[in-house]
Amino acid sequence: MPSLGADMQFGTIVDWRVKPGDAVKRGDVVALVETEKGVIEVEIFESGVVESLVVQPGQKVAVGATLAILNGGAPAPVKAPDRVAIVQPTVPIAAEMPAQRDVTAPESQRLRVSPLARKRAEELGFDLSSLTGSGEGGAITVGDVEKASARAKTATVSSIAAPVTAAKGLDLGAMRRVIAAAMARSKREIPHYYLATTIDMRKSLEWLATENGKRPVTKRLLYSALLLRAVALALRTTPELNGFYIDDVFKPAEGIHIGVAISLRQGGLINPAIHDVDKKNLDELMGNMLDLVNRARTGHLRSSELSDGTITVTNLGEQGVESVFGVIYPPQVALVGFGTITERPIAANGMVGVHSMIDATLAADHRVSDGHRGGRFLLAIERLLQEPEKLYGN
Repeated sequence: MPSLGADMQFGTIVDWRVKPGDAVKRGDVVALVETEKGVIEVEIFESGVVESLVVQPGQKVAVGATLAILNGGAPAPVKAPDRVAIVQPTVPIAAEMPAQRDVTAPESQRLRVSPLARKRAEELGFDLSSLTGSGEGGAITVGDVEKASARAKTATVSSIAAPVTAAKGLDLGAMRRVIAAAMARSKREIPHYYLATTIDMRKSLEWLATENGKRPVTKRLLYSALLLRAVALALRTTPELNGFYIDDVFKPAEGIHIGVAISLRQGGLINPAIHDVDKKNLDELMGNMLDLVNRARTGHLRSSELSDGTITVTNLGEQGVESVFGVIYPPQVALVGFGTITERPIAANGMVGVHSMIDATLAADHRVSDGHRGGRFLLAIERLLQEPEKLYGN
């Protein structure tokens, strides 16, 4: 069970996308897991063949628990098993076996339902009489209940905003509790320091207007792509802001994967990551941004996007906020904030003019960096935004 958030402790398997004998490769989506922040597509990080599924749909297990057994190599030919693999599951799965019934009673008079499936059906408010079981002897399993409920209410699995079921609806309270736990941990454990600067965006906006004038509407760039790209390239000069503080040690990240704070229409906040931002040109980055926002709001995020972020960027410019001083998302060690672009009077070379300005802020972990290094990072962002044409390529 992967960790899909700073304070995630448990997850519930909603559905498996693979079965024993299936060949899988790194990056394949193998399961749907429900957390307090929603239902997430979980990827596998090794290649091989699925030997067995240890945890069944509907079971809640701790982060780090074994979900499935994977063997390397190609799929073996289908044949009668010549051995029995002994696997000690993290959570007992005996409840998934069909409940024993009085064999003298007619099958038509009672349903064969596992205790876990009956419990899950009660939680969902689902009528079991309409189901045909897929278990041994036609027994209804919790997987049958989950799938039938998902068909009856398509938003159950697809919503990323928070866990949704037919019985309890959108659980915004659960999401707020998760956010509260992560932010409380951040302020309790991380000695924050804050820096702010004002950046002249005139050259960036002029370059952007010229570049977009050459493009069809569907291919135009947003200035937020320039901001993300500038942050990524500036991190090359201050790598101590890109990584994780774990077990009292800073662990620099191998790549620059920027978490983008996205507010959900139903309420709440999530910060999935765009991978390798420093290696993408603006067209690739723009496409990744639009895709990420769309999937975050329609329920198709992957586990790696929630676990791989090495720094977070939040932009509240659309809300009219001029400056944002964020709270670091542990175990990350830095967060960059951008406000709205405003026209302000600027004095330069004895002349006063009106320029388009943006406030950039940094919240950083004082255990890992100091104000001198943080200031150098913000200065690097400013210099990059003065030469926007250099931000375009890889």
